[in-house]
Amino acid sequence: MKKFTLEEFFEVLKKYNVEEIQGVKIEGDLEIELEGSAIDLSNLLPVMNLINELANFFYHAKMTLTYLQRISSMLGIQIPIQLPLVQPEIKPAVPEIKLVPEVKLPPEIKLPEKLLDLKFKPYRAEWPGKIEEVKLGATKSEGGTREYIVTLGGERALAFYTFDSSQPNLPVVAIDVFDKPPALAKSVKVHYEDVLNDPAEWAKKCVKKFGADLVTIHLISTDPLLENRPAKEAAKTVEDVLQAVKCPIIVGGSGNKDKDPEVLEKAAEVSEGERVMLASATLDMDWERIANAAKKHGHVILSWTQLDINNQKTLNRYLLRRAKVPRNSLVMDPTTAALGYGLDYAFTNMERIRMSGLKGDEDLNFPISSGTTNAWGAREAWMTESPIKDDTPWGPRELRGPIWEIVTGLTLALAGVDMFMMMHPVAVATLKEIFNTLGGKSKFEVKDLDAWINMEV
Repeated sequence: MKKFTLEEFFEVLKKYNVEEIQGVKIEGDLEIELEGSAIDLSNLLPVMNLINELANFFYHAKMTLTYLQRISSMLGIQIPIQLPLVQPEIKPAVPEIKLVPEVKLPPEIKLPEKLLDLKFKPYRAEWPGKIEEVKLGATKSEGGTREYIVTLGGERALAFYTFDSSQPNLPVVAIDVFDKPPALAKSVKVHYEDVLNDPAEWAKKCVKKFGADLVTIHLISTDPLLENRPAKEAAKTVEDVLQAVKCPIIVGGSGNKDKDPEVLEKAAEVSEGERVMLASATLDMDWERIANAAKKHGHVILSWTQLDINNQKTLNRYLLRRAKVPRNSLVMDPTTAALGYGLDYAFTNMERIRMSGLKGDEDLNFPISSGTTNAWGAREAWMTESPIKDDTPWGPRELRGPIWEIVTGLTLALAGVDMFMMMHPVAVATLKEIFNTLGGKSKFEVKDLDAWINMEV
């Protein structure tokens, strides 16, 4: 048997003008010489490619000059025969099957015959801090006329982690009432049309029919850009609401930084002894004047900032250290951005505040309030249909609006919010049921669990 090198083999093909060979079996050895003592690994890449091609070469019984062209190109050898490249059919390699050898354990090691019989034990996080408890309202024995009080805060863990009773007070809901009919979404307005011009009757309907835990009376008519109603007249509305309902109440101004301190002062004066919450003190208004009114008449103050944890700490420090507001008389409102309009940022801000309080930050360990009514500012909550051309249908706003408010509230409840200011009766009822269910106080009882899970609807 005569042996050829690849170069000699190509010369024979050239000599006899061979364009294609079939049925020929070529056997041989591959020798690679590496010069020098140091090996540059980057130079081995062409060699590895060559070995891969040769593996394909010896795999097939049928060999065409296509392979020879590719191999010669790698070796730098010119082939006199030029043929169009034909991609050969590559058969998948058969994976090598290796049997796992039997493992023999030492005699002192024995496998368990059954799983460990263990019961679920929930993880209990030990937080060094505690959220302050703040009481709203005062009963007769406490110098007021409320039938009950509402307690916010008191948590020693994150929201609804109730395995160790670390949330003694579940979140509560206040329904908004206005002293002047505001612009409301149709699906909200339909529930209050008969009481829009009577704040006292409006408040009564919120409590008796819609189950509000508290009522917020917003004195928007005092805004100089609206009716500029005098603070003394607005205080009369507060008295009417206090007589109409016996739940704790919250008194809100118009949001005008120049007028609100005077309005809230008068409201604090006429509601002395009832322990109402004055909403709100902000950094850009005379917060000290509002704080002094709250202290003088025994009320709670709402510290309001705009989605900024540092501003929240600053305002709280001012109220606590400069104005000397008692720690059990401060609630925070870090601002609620609704679903689709910054809800993720509001959630993160509130969660950071709550976690800081639980870690022991005494400037932030206070109950949190949410103006969940802001959900109705989102166009998806009240518009009939999408303003975007060829957009998919949004669905009926009579359902979409309450869902927008529910999702906003529920999301922030998981961040640690203690009190929600809301409007739609369905949203209020839904959130309260969710809070009771998560807190283990739901009235809904499933008697036959299997039948309930498997029932057809």
